[in-house]
Amino acid sequence: MISVKGLSPDGELILAPMAGYTDMVFRAIARRHGAALTMTELISAEGIVRNNKKTRKLMEFTDSERPLGIQIFGNSPGVMGEAARAVESLGPDFIDINLGCCSQKICSGGMGAALLKDPPALGRIVESVVRATSLPVSAKIRIGWDFSSRNYRDVVSALEDAGVDFISVHGRTRSQMYSGRADWDIIAEIARSFRLPIVGNGDIISHNEALSRLAESGCAAVMVGRGAVGNPWIFSGGIPSFSEVAGQVKEHMEAMIGRYGEYGIILMRKHLVKYIHGFHNAAKARTALLRSTEKEEIEAILDGLVEMDGANKV
Repeated sequence: MISVKGLSPDGELILAPMAGYTDMVFRAIARRHGAALTMTELISAEGIVRNNKKTRKLMEFTDSERPLGIQIFGNSPGVMGEAARAVESLGPDFIDINLGCCSQKICSGGMGAALLKDPPALGRIVESVVRATSLPVSAKIRIGWDFSSRNYRDVVSALEDAGVDFISVHGRTRSQMYSGRADWDIIAEIARSFRLPIVGNGDIISHNEALSRLAESGCAAVMVGRGAVGNPWIFSGGIPSFSEVAGQVKEHMEAMIGRYGEYGIILMRKHLVKYIHGFHNAAKARTALLRSTEKEEIEAILDGLVEMDGANKV
């Protein structure tokens, strides 16, 4: 379990930061289902320093999401330090530094996973953040840029020297993106070899798998990303009925509309298809759900699926 600088989450399963998914609505849902920590999606330090309107929106959160970390990215020590001071003024529970984003846009700017290629520079950036805030600071990394440069030992050493409080390790290289399998042997090696709490991340698709990875790796916690989308029960181990799933979908959609207006229905689509995946007649309903722009229509489709699910069990 992680316990640093007053940050003591009540469990070992953490919601991973995911661009386009881990907004304040989904973070609150995950927390209610048992996620021990939540984080914002990655947020530009430049946008924070410039007080960009969209950036400010991304940093909004409620107490229902706590313990919560705001994740920032950038490649300038000065800007990252200034951003950390601005973030601290908002009152999150910790600050996370993104050193693992594999998108071309982020990496081509020398940010995210691109910084793994230069541990000394990475260390200077992280040290600037640590010095700028009294909050716990974590960092999220991958195991290297590509197979031939898996320099995770140098990166973790640089992070330790810079003063981070814990590290999340995604067991893939940047070149793998999200293909292949996460290397949990390397994650376990890092957990054994370094003094800092390590959070393992990659390919967790069930509650039992999360617990197995936690026990086998020796990590302080495990982080669940894509496996939590449409399945917040992954944090508790609950096995919901389709009626319970439909109820959660309706609640999620209502909160999305409350947050984003009617556009929340469009944003909800990527969650919808994940929630109903695997249920009887889900494939047929998927097209109708993706085409619908009315809350009532979506609710009617869900109610129909519940009825069919019940009829199939009689």
